[in-house]
Amino acid sequence: MHPSSQRMSRVDTAWLRMDNDVNLMMIVGVWLLQPGIGHAKLCERIEAKLLAYERFRQKVVPDALGATWVSDDAFDIHRHVLHRKLHRESGQSEREALQALVGELANTPLDPDHPLWQFDLIEHYEGGSALVARIHHCIGDGIALISVMLSITDGGTEPPRREARAAPEGDGDWLSDAVMKPLTDLASKAIGMYGGGVARSIEMLSHPQQGLLGSAEMARTAAKVLGDVGAMALMSNDSPTILKGKPIGQKVVAWGEPLPLDQVKAIGKALNCSINDVLLACVAGAIGHYLREQGDDPTGKEIRAMVPVNLRPLEQAWQLGNRFGLAPLTLPIGIDNPVERVYAVRARMNELKDSYQPLLAFAVLAVAGLVIKPAQDALLGLFAKKATAVMTNVPGPAVPLKLCGSTLRQTMFWVPASGDIGVGVSILSYGGGVQFGLITDKKLCPHPQAIIDRFEPEFEKLLLVTMMLPWG
Repeated sequence: MHPSSQRMSRVDTAWLRMDNDVNLMMIVGVWLLQPGIGHAKLCERIEAKLLAYERFRQKVVPDALGATWVSDDAFDIHRHVLHRKLHRESGQSEREALQALVGELANTPLDPDHPLWQFDLIEHYEGGSALVARIHHCIGDGIALISVMLSITDGGTEPPRREARAAPEGDGDWLSDAVMKPLTDLASKAIGMYGGGVARSIEMLSHPQQGLLGSAEMARTAAKVLGDVGAMALMSNDSPTILKGKPIGQKVVAWGEPLPLDQVKAIGKALNCSINDVLLACVAGAIGHYLREQGDDPTGKEIRAMVPVNLRPLEQAWQLGNRFGLAPLTLPIGIDNPVERVYAVRARMNELKDSYQPLLAFAVLAVAGLVIKPAQDALLGLFAKKATAVMTNVPGPAVPLKLCGSTLRQTMFWVPASGDIGVGVSILSYGGGVQFGLITDKKLCPHPQAIIDRFEPEFEKLLLVTMMLPWG
């Protein structure tokens, strides 16, 4: 084995092998910079900052039992940071041309013989530059990769230095410590981010020596776990809509202008709801309106989105890898009243807060990393059958960042979908604004911009209705 090689964790192995003909497991992002930056400067910054993370110099070597991270002795920065010209068709705006390029890149596999990431720089875009980043999901999840991307900005910090230590026996990944032993204090604190009741239960499970096995609270915890296992297995399939079906593997992306985050917070405060409740209600409204326009009546329908839930302390995001579960969230696309829709979303979010389902989904992914690919595909097909979309909501920096002296004026990213799921929804707050992005399969939703263009009207409608409510 190579002297600097490391075994890939079970969960990361599952993501590595999840690529299929219609969905590649890449996280794709776009940065818009003003003024523009040059290719040489970008390469210099990437070499100084990004490559401080050993993982970005390592390639993946699969084997019968999984995969290994191995240093790429033929590493070349110019293979990973490319200089690209934006080609515009007749009548096509710069944004439409960039969206077409991003969709094309989202369909293009990364070179498996080298580290699984690539940046494409378009030097001349809307008076500045555009940077398209593609990173395979096996390197890390969204929280981890945002931490990495922030490190390359001006003033960004490098990863903490650690002393080398011998690899543990066997797999030795986080799952063994957090789920199988059973659950440790780390898992307890992580889950505490989204459910205090769950965290207390995990704390008890982490210390069986305290003699709580026969307690009433432990019995309730056991019943809750069993209930959530059953709920995942017996969950009904999603409502049939034109957004669900067999994808063809041609990606289309879209994004819009940011909404003022202060206004989103004000609506949440007025309705006694979270920012997430407000944003997800706008997502449901935009999708419902789009379906009506396409002749697909959403009345009485709900669609399910698999939502990533972080399972690690944020200060450990720099360690890379995947440490998240998936929670099934139903979106009430059939509710036309915007305030009623917000409260429906809030009720569904509250149901998830004390659920073990994200942790159980993490365990499913870990088990998937241990079995052969056909068995993994069958296991992960469970998620695809139960959901129409994958959706993520990530809080970014509150103030604009700079890269090589240029201001990062807008940023967007898209998460991959597994199996036959053909819709990915991204919500990102940055610099005082919050914006939506969509990545869809061309067969299921050929014009995602039509949904994106509905977010602002849905938000304005909710804002107007909220202002009309009685004060106090």
